[in-house]
Amino acid sequence: MPSPAPLTPEQCAAQLQALGAHIRAQRKALRLSATVTAEAAGLSRVTLHRIEKGEPSVTMGAWCNALAALGMGLQATPSTADAADAAVPAPDRTGWIPARVPLADYPQLRALAWQVHGTDTLTPAEALGIYERNARHLDMQAMSANELALLQALRLALPPSAETNTGASDAV
Repeated sequence: MPSPAPLTPEQCAAQLQALGAHIRAQRKALRLSATVTAEAAGLSRVTLHRIEKGEPSVTMGAWCNALAALGMGLQATPSTADAADAAVPAPDRTGWIPARVPLADYPQLRALAWQVHGTDTLTPAEALGIYERNARHLDMQAMSANELALLQALRLALPPSAETNTGASDAV
């Protein structure tokens, strides 16, 4: 059962609702279902729904996971009128993992996933599994910076699969 919503000033509640609506709009623009987005963010579909409604009782970590899964970032800005004129720097995408990994954007992953038919995208867990199972075939020198960043982010964010752990211990 969700915790009760904290007392939230009207302005903050409106900002959370606007942020939730923005998250939902981004998800819809990317044509992602709530289930896929929630899975990529490590949340339940119900929690994602609560975020999209702007409920203040959802943890900040859940909000950040939802934003990251959609390629968005969170940035605090001063609420003064002077701050509205300040330039906003481009978001840092280091460690960002897409909700679905498009094979067309990652040439080495596409080459390793030759046996996957009927889809142009993989879940982050599927992509990491393919990278791990076929690590001996990876050419790290030829890998683009974008693909290398994806692989590093997947390794940091997702636990290693059980089959690669057992295979590594058997090799000793």
